Amino acid sequence: MVNSVFFTMSSMSYRILQLLLLFISSVYAASDVDWWESATLYQIYPRSFMDSDGDGVGDLNGITSRLPFLKEIGVTATWLSPIFESPMADMGYDVTNFTKIEPLFGTMEDFDAMVAKAHELGLKIILDFVPNHSSDECEWFQKSIRREDGYDDFYTWGDAKIDPQTGERMPPSNWRSLFEGQGWTWNEQRQQYYFHHFLAKQPDFNLRNPMVRQHLIEVMKFWLDRGVDAFRIDAVPHFFEKRFENGTYPDEEVSGMTNDTTSFLYYTHKYTMNQPENAEILYEWREFLDEYQQQHGGDTRATVGEAYAPIGVLSDYISNGTDVGLQLTMNFNFIQLRDTTTAKDVERLANDWMDVMWTKHKQANWVVGNHDNSRPATRIGEQRADMMTIIAHAMPGTSVTYYGDEIGMTDYDAECTWASCDFRDPERTPMQWDSTTNAGFSKGNSTWLPVNSNYKSLNVQRQRGVARSTLYIYKAMTALKKSVAFKSFKEEGGFAYEALTEQVFQIIRTAPNVEEYRVLANFGGQMEYLDGLTNKTMEYVVLNSYSPHRYGDKVDLSKRIYLMPYEAVVLRWVA
Repeated sequence: MVNSVFFTMSSMSYRILQLLLLFISSVYAASDVDWWESATLYQIYPRSFMDSDGDGVGDLNGITSRLPFLKEIGVTATWLSPIFESPMADMGYDVTNFTKIEPLFGTMEDFDAMVAKAHELGLKIILDFVPNHSSDECEWFQKSIRREDGYDDFYTWGDAKIDPQTGERMPPSNWRSLFEGQGWTWNEQRQQYYFHHFLAKQPDFNLRNPMVRQHLIEVMKFWLDRGVDAFRIDAVPHFFEKRFENGTYPDEEVSGMTNDTTSFLYYTHKYTMNQPENAEILYEWREFLDEYQQQHGGDTRATVGEAYAPIGVLSDYISNGTDVGLQLTMNFNFIQLRDTTTAKDVERLANDWMDVMWTKHKQANWVVGNHDNSRPATRIGEQRADMMTIIAHAMPGTSVTYYGDEIGMTDYDAECTWASCDFRDPERTPMQWDSTTNAGFSKGNSTWLPVNSNYKSLNVQRQRGVARSTLYIYKAMTALKKSVAFKSFKEEGGFAYEALTEQVFQIIRTAPNVEEYRVLANFGGQMEYLDGLTNKTMEYVVLNSYSPHRYGDKVDLSKRIYLMPYEAVVLRWVA
């Protein structure tokens, strides 16, 4: 975030950035790092990114019009939250037709034009893939209700139990939904219950059914044939549930975590989450994608999995030592950060990931915000938002940005007063492009969610050309990710990180005998002193608004240095 006082970019600071970019391009060297391994991924929530037709809802043509901005800020690939035909009970995660565009967002021609423009700019397109469930309005579910040939066992159906005391109908088990309490809903026409991990309008597929798996493969192929580069796979831990051979389902055990019997946490979910088959179907999809690439050529068709799961489970999603699955499982550790965060907290959460995922798979990614969680500038604090931008891009591997976080957007600053208010709406408000009506997001009379009231002072246009703005820092860090030191993260000694004190976090990125970068970030509200970090003299190349230093200043790290409260800097040494 930018402090209340903006720093106008001086000719000197602008020249420093130019030299930095020139230096990076001059030392950039080819490596064996695949595109997804050190990428900058950018999540677009289509309803909120850019409205092209004035109806107040973002759309595909709006996204296409803003793709040059993604190129400008150094994005590698953009992931689009669902754009498929949907009644929007869960904002697109309830899919009616997996191979049609939701008319709210545009047409298939609009989609093709967006992909073509992205590829022209050197950007990759990642689509959301929702293989756990469909909408209850999906043709497949309606056929399953009617028990049509091949569709009878397409979803997770169960017979009712009868309460021996009351004689009343009961669900097949005590399984719960993440959203609505009871996980089973009765279907009168079929005379059975169906299971849904999420809303009752989102019935779960039976992924043990080969026909379901074939349908999902065909969905992936459909979009690959249209030029999609990768898939973000939704709700991976929920794919399979325990089912006995006689078609019955076991009750979950009480977890002891809460006494609230209506809470999702009341049960263990040992039979409904993180089943071993989850990894197996990921291996199956990886085999299909690898074969597709062999047949069609081009870059790796990658998969990124959404999974809030234990680290050992996430590790198996990538590989069990024999089979391979996802390229990336999203690392949500930094989502836990709050405004009391210390450098020790960051180190602990980083170690939790790196000790397993890096050690076993040489895979790392860093997610600080997304569409389901409060924005970093609100959750962690505006004074720490820029330092987390620096850290997420400076750590080895891939950085993941939620739209608007590159300018430090905050949660909606008033209570939800609209009828369909969702608890996640505060972090889904329209993108703040400029200080004109509706923040430049829409020329319509209203927007699907209100624009945050701070848009006139916090927007892309205002931060362009402003030294130490969040956008300036973001662009500087994505540029650094292309440097030889940042590309050398697989080499021995290519990186290191640690909490030097309770409040100061350090990252070192090195290309031996070529260059070295050092990040120093003070999470605390007090000045911090550091002694004898190295015998090198280094140059300030990235500075947040809390730093009193200037771009191009030199600092002798063999001597005592200081960091101001909330100061974050990137230093560079060149051989």
